Amino acid sequence: MAQVSGSADVPDMGRRQFMNLLTFGTITGTALGALYPVVKYFVPPSTGGAGGGVTAKDALGNNIVVSDFLANHNAGDRTLAQGLKGDPTYIVVKEDESIANYGINAVCTHLGCVVPWNNSENKFMCPCHGSQYDSTGKVVRGPAPLSLALVHATVTEDDNIAFTPWTEQDFRTQEDPWWT
Repeated sequence: MAQVSGSADVPDMGRRQFMNLLTFGTITGTALGALYPVVKYFVPPSTGGAGGGVTAKDALGNNIVVSDFLANHNAGDRTLAQGLKGDPTYIVVKEDESIANYGINAVCTHLGCVVPWNNSENKFMCPCHGSQYDSTGKVVRGPAPLSLALVHATVTEDDNIAFTPWTEQDFRTQEDPWWT
């Protein structure tokens, strides 16, 4: 009696071929698993929402609710929030006690210090090397070479503040933005 071992058209896979295939698959899977974090490191994350905007967050990482924010801040206040790329960004309260349509990045253009708002002087004053900026973030005294960067600040439908990149002409200098 003849022994039937599979179809005559399909050859049997030998034990050696099976072990080679298993080894190749294991090594390939391990290599791809090890390369995944490296590739993710070099590929920038996609920005959330259209235009690359982010919701402004307070010091604790909570979304800033405009109605609560305005109840606790006066006209002329400049308050730090977490902005684009995690940079500290000032939210400006206008004289009519509404949020200004721009935010001011608080990173000094000289050496990258965070520039605090000095209410008594009505300007931003860098503690590192003495650079000064007016109430809109325009440089008025060096050594900082450039004004503070701007972002759009928009009140969203859910009563939060959204920061989006400022790409048009700088209203303070009438020049194209240096930070884009």
